[in-house]
Formats: sequence, structure tokens, C-alpha cells
Amino acid sequence: MIMRIFQVLTKPGKEEEFGRFFHETAIPLMKGTKGIVQVLPGAPRPDSPREFSFVMVWESLDALKAFVGDDYQSPHIDPAEAELVQARTIKHYDLVEG
Repeated sequence: MIMRIFQVLTKPGKEEEFGRFFHETAIPLMKGTKGIVQVLPGAPRPDSPREFSFVMVWESLDALKAFVGDDYQSPHIDPAEAELVQARTIKHYDLVEG
């Protein structure tokens, strides 16, 4: 399984607007996506009020690629959120089950 960590830094002053997108659009979309085993959305904390994240566990690299395409190492965002986002990062790991 593949663990995908996606982090977003919103533009200053766009936290509330991105928060609505995150809760109303992004979380339901990811939770309903074929090939995802688990979705762990992370909302901002007081010491990092502009940072949002997702930790996603995918069945396989093929399942991830079926959703985002072969360029899975680039952080893809919805066009609706592009004007709200200052920076984004994406990391992938092989999931270690203990």
C-alpha cells in the first residue's frame, strides 16, 4: 500500500474560504475515491493556521495513478482552490504495517 501525504499552505486571508472547500468538497471527494483505503484529513492548528493536510492510504500505486495519472508525484489541486493556495507539497511512502 502507498501512503500519500498532501499538504497545503493557503494564501494569507484565504484560510476560511479554503476551509469551506476542504470540508465541503475535498474530504467527501477523497473519502469516495476508488482505491483509497483510508483518508485522514488534517485541519489547521493555532500555531499553523494556514496549513491543511491529507494522509491517504491507497491500495496500490496503480490505484493512485488511476486517480491522478502517471504524474502522481506532482501535487494536483482542483482549479477551484488554485487562487486560495500559496504552496503545496506531496510525499509518498510504502505503508509499513506493524
